[in-house]
Amino acid sequence: MGDIKITTEVAGRICDLLMKAGESVAEGDDIALVEAMKMEIPVAATAAGTIKSVLVGIDDMVAEGQTIAIVET
Repeated sequence: MGDIKITTEVAGRICDLLMKAGESVAEGDDIALVEAMKMEIPVAATAAGTIKSVLVGIDDMVAEGQTIAIVET
């Protein structure tokens, strides 16, 4: 068991958080939506587990590759 960092693939603004700390997540489940260039790009979990923490909030600006959540496997 370990912690997995969930990162963004694009820079932009967090426009929706679909999960919160303590919720179970399956690999591929969307955790957040990032608005970039007028599109909403989902950020998906790369492993199944429990969301340990969410490191961003709605309207936060994020950089490409920034960790937005930690999943405990």
